[in-house]
Amino acid sequence: MSTPPHATGDAASITTGTDATQRATSAKIIVAGGFGVGKTTLVGAISEITPLTTEEVMTAPSMAVDDTQHVPDKTTTTVAMDFGRITIDPTLILYLFGTPGQDRFAFMWDELFQGAIGAVVLADTRRLADCFAAVDYAEARRLPYVVALNQFPGAPTYDLDEVRQALRMPDGVPLLSCDARNRDDVRLTLIGLVEHVLNRRRRPALAIPIP
Repeated sequence: MSTPPHATGDAASITTGTDATQRATSAKIIVAGGFGVGKTTLVGAISEITPLTTEEVMTAPSMAVDDTQHVPDKTTTTVAMDFGRITIDPTLILYLFGTPGQDRFAFMWDELFQGAIGAVVLADTRRLADCFAAVDYAEARRLPYVVALNQFPGAPTYDLDEVRQALRMPDGVPLLSCDARNRDDVRLTLIGLVEHVLNRRRRPALAIPIP
């Protein structure tokens, strides 16, 4: 199993193919959100390599701490990170790092966010408040992000403008709908984030320093 590259480094150029003159830009993206919102599923759906995960079986004590009301079938939880890779096109390779969702593992976030160009914040319409911590974290670090509503079976659907108002999201932050199990949906979500990052960087007045 390959060791995740750039775990704490900045986006970098890497050599692809057999021709050393053919180079592609690599970038680090964070997948964040609350407990059981679908971060591991999203990384697994899109990764072109076997994802590196740190899933552990949930114990009885953790069941008492973590709210599994809306995810009753969840028996494992991420304790460090998820890692995957996706080639958007021949010039851009994305490395995905999924964060742990529980508050007790929040100390991992500082390391995981370091060097990232942006974040996908997954949200569940049944418990929107669970994504507030990830949104606040990205906002505090002036890191570009998009919010993606994961389409859970049976979850209520709302107009995106209603959700934006409920989350008090700035107009400039993209709000997307995504099925974290669907590779095409995830790909479009990642493309949406990359476009958002590029648009932010094209506006000098809003230039965002990368941590």
